[in-house]
Amino acid sequence: MSVSTKRRCLAVLLAAGEGKRMRSATPKVLHKVAGRSMLAHALTALAGAGAESIAVVVGPGAGDVAAEALRIAPQAEIFTQTERLGTAHAVLAARTALARGYDDILVAFADTPLVTAETFAALRAGLAGGAAVTVLAFEPENPAGYGRVLLGPDGGPDAIREEKDASPAEKAIRLSNAGVMALDGHIALALLDAIEPNNAQKEYYLTDAVALARSRGARTAHRVAPEAEVMGVNDRVQLAACEARAQAAARRTAMLGGATLQAPETVFIAAGAKIGQDVTIEPNVVIGPGCEIADGATIHAFSHLEGAYVGPGANVGPFARLRPGARLEKKAKVGNFVEIKKSHIGAGAKVSHLTYIGDATVGAEANIGAGVVTCNYDGFDKFQTVIGDNAFVGTNSSLVAPVKIGEGAFVGSGSVITRDVAPDALALGRGQQVEKPGWAKAFRAKKTKKKGD
Repeated sequence: MSVSTKRRCLAVLLAAGEGKRMRSATPKVLHKVAGRSMLAHALTALAGAGAESIAVVVGPGAGDVAAEALRIAPQAEIFTQTERLGTAHAVLAARTALARGYDDILVAFADTPLVTAETFAALRAGLAGGAAVTVLAFEPENPAGYGRVLLGPDGGPDAIREEKDASPAEKAIRLSNAGVMALDGHIALALLDAIEPNNAQKEYYLTDAVALARSRGARTAHRVAPEAEVMGVNDRVQLAACEARAQAAARRTAMLGGATLQAPETVFIAAGAKIGQDVTIEPNVVIGPGCEIADGATIHAFSHLEGAYVGPGANVGPFARLRPGARLEKKAKVGNFVEIKKSHIGAGAKVSHLTYIGDATVGAEANIGAGVVTCNYDGFDKFQTVIGDNAFVGTNSSLVAPVKIGEGAFVGSGSVITRDVAPDALALGRGQQVEKPGWAKAFRAKKTKKKGD
């Protein structure tokens, strides 16, 4: 990707498709693959290929698509394609950006989310090598429905023929157009403006730029990508297939990086999640967006993590939930049916079972018993709980925030703690036990007599 440091690049991302086949109120490009919108996948890859400027072309009224684009790439410009007259017409919606004289123009599609930064960079390398147009191609087992890439004597594309316009001989060609393209920025506008709707659909095809470049004596090039990388998404079936491809790649990356996935097909890993060496992940685990799992950690079965950091040698689950902002330090333990939200769990601390810790700090080597709840919300605001190092909180205790449990302090089981507890103190916040001798025997006798009457 060294070309990105020498040549100025504009990426034009087409995201104006209606996505009717998705049958969804959510725009197609906002549907998620591996926990990240398809639009975000494309933007991330384009940035990784060195695109310093990004133009996103959306449809009318697509404010939510524009908002997602700006969330991922705040520097992006948003352009609207008011009429859908083909791919070249869509690219020309970003005319003002195209006219700025970039060296490289990358044209990508937001519903093709698995194309990598390396592939985009390879297209740019074709331009750096002297091509006016570089085409991304692939060789499907069954090319039916795809435009065919027609190669010339020099090995570069002479034209791309849409299947509806192809001859029988051209339809026999397997090399197919993936849609993604790179154009020499100094002649891109001239090529795009010369495209005419001379096809069965009466649309302005971006693919016609290839034949136009050839007719003007320019060189063309192509790069071949795996079919799985260039798969597009038009309906829920294809979305599921795309998810399966993304998950297979993520699992492979994790395992080759030194993690053990005991049942890989049951583990789901979000894009961008980081998994270290000697990590063990048991079956039926979800590693959601924003997660980092450090070396030597263990994630037990049926746990769900999102936006969480799991430190070296830490232990999570089974049946644990780590919500955004959860941070577990070295050798911390979060056990079965424990939920952690926006809380820091210190090194060696134990939150073993049936507990909710929210908006809290738990000190190193502290022990939190079963059924403990940090009462962090009063219906309007959230409050902090601070539990010191080596503190011990007994089972079924409620800590009503804001509250601080000092270092080394003990909280007796079943307590409701509403005031700070001093270091090394014992706190009891429960009613005094009362015992009435013989009460149970008399109660049973009374009930038995009444039942017999």
